[in-house]
Amino acid sequence: MRIIHVIATLDPAQGGPPVIAENLAKAQCALGHDVCLAAEVLASGPIRRIQLPRHGSIGLFRQPTQELLDVFREADVLHIHGVWEPVLPAVARAARQLGRPYVFTPHGMLDPWSLAQKKWKKKLALAMGYRRMLNGAGALHLGNEDERKLLEPLRLRPPYELISNGIFLDELDPPPDPRIFRSRQPGPGDKPYVLFLSRLHYKKGLDLLADAFAGVADKHPGVDLVVAGPDGGEEQSFRQRIDRLGLTSRTWVTGALYGAEKWSVLAGALVFCLPSRQEGFSIAILEALACRVPVVISDQCHFPEVAEAGAGLVVPLNADAVAKALDLVLANAAERTRMGKAGRELVESRYTWPKVAEQLVTLYHRVVAARHGHNC
Repeated sequence: MRIIHVIATLDPAQGGPPVIAENLAKAQCALGHDVCLAAEVLASGPIRRIQLPRHGSIGLFRQPTQELLDVFREADVLHIHGVWEPVLPAVARAARQLGRPYVFTPHGMLDPWSLAQKKWKKKLALAMGYRRMLNGAGALHLGNEDERKLLEPLRLRPPYELISNGIFLDELDPPPDPRIFRSRQPGPGDKPYVLFLSRLHYKKGLDLLADAFAGVADKHPGVDLVVAGPDGGEEQSFRQRIDRLGLTSRTWVTGALYGAEKWSVLAGALVFCLPSRQEGFSIAILEALACRVPVVISDQCHFPEVAEAGAGLVVPLNADAVAKALDLVLANAAERTRMGKAGRELVESRYTWPKVAEQLVTLYHRVVAARHGHNC
């Protein structure tokens, strides 16, 4: 099958969607499909990629260029990632003009929290063409049941398909060495630490994390906090908050970590904490679970399987609840070990890229067949 994944940017510093698109394409290539990535902003990688022409703010109104039509003409199916980037309406319009089916993955960008950000601009965009773009999809690929429920008020026409994200377990064979992070980065040295690994953005709940860490710092004086990830606009505010709380000497902001350093910082953590205000489906949570690290996450991460599997604690979106959960995990080494084992088993059973890739290829075949049936 000839598959093109389309996304505005493949820069991994922009968060989960570029990483998800890249890894999904890699897994589908491994299954023997002809897969490439198309984006306005490219980044190096093993999968063939195509540079899309930039559309600025007029993608909604711009007719597909011949260049854009030529890119998609040979595809059997397009898989579009994101929602609000101006290039995407032009891509969807090109697909419709060519009679090519497409699948949309909104990556949480249509849930109520996301829609409330720049609310009137998004409401206008939906009315002026983005809703038509979404309704033209053969299916909407969602990460979990919570995302499906949150999308119901929009009353979009395409069928919803619930397929999770995944990871490549072979990246953890052999197991990552925690010493790599400790030796390469200024940080906690030999001290144990709580880990936040994600983009430093307001929606990730860094303010809640700071207050929660302050709530457990006196009970666990030997534990530091490591905050790893590219700055998404919230780093300065977080540093100022930590400083006001008197925790600067116990908090380490490392910037983005990739490859061996990322796996190393995960493997060395006592507990992973992500008190997000909104998530579609967090790859960072999966990576922590795969490294046998217990997790403390907010209920807005929409990952109830963590609690169901006993792999961590899912708590309401407030600092006190996060602090209590962190205290419970930090205080009990045997429970941490048990949670870590349960998390790894959960990932192995449900959340690997080869399994996800197969499920999505099955979905593609279904939307292609539906398109051909409609044309007949």
